[in-house]
Amino acid sequence: MSIVNSSRAGNGARDPFQAKAKEKKPAKPAQETRVVLLGEHSRYQIKSGWLAGTFVARAFPKPPTKARGLIAEATGATEEAAIAALHEVIDAREDRRTGDRRKDAETGLAVPGVDEYVEAVRQVTLSGPQRAMLTALALAGETGLTEARLARAAGYKSEVSANRSFLATGHLIAEYLSVKPAADVAPGNPAPGTADGIALLAVRGPKSTEEDPGNWILHPELCEAVRRVL
Repeated sequence: MSIVNSSRAGNGARDPFQAKAKEKKPAKPAQETRVVLLGEHSRYQIKSGWLAGTFVARAFPKPPTKARGLIAEATGATEEAAIAALHEVIDAREDRRTGDRRKDAETGLAVPGVDEYVEAVRQVTLSGPQRAMLTALALAGETGLTEARLARAAGYKSEVSANRSFLATGHLIAEYLSVKPAADVAPGNPAPGTADGIALLAVRGPKSTEEDPGNWILHPELCEAVRRVL
């Protein structure tokens, strides 16, 4: 009886059960590291770096705001040039907005435009009651609301607490927009709230009685902004 050797080495045939050696893949060339620099200008966060074959600088809402979105962008031959160009874009934008502000005939305040208010309302941190007050006043439109109704709309038990919160809202927006209400209002204006942050939000409506201070009425620019945002 002849014995057949099971080894296939002699005839050069490959053993189908033998593990196939893994072929080495060519090494990938090292990719260029992309570094994004962070900075600040005015009230915006600046991000810059090399992107798609050029140096780019972009402005975004500054943390800790939860708002997102590109504010402005510029490019340059160098990263420094891109950042400098972006600063010029932002400064020109701010100058244009400031120049377009309406001067309120009653208070003398330079009232920001709709786009400024939209940006501010989106980026400042407002409490639930503060948002509720702005929303209620925006819905009331040119009629406005009494202090009592404004307090109830926000869930406050006292008008004093509501007025304090409303004042704080004005200060937050004024700080964000770099507006100083007290310096802009007409001197000697006796209307309550016109010499503080509330002046940036609203004006008093006509009095129904001598004791009645008048309804709070949002500036039309802020009213439109709130309707867009909240």
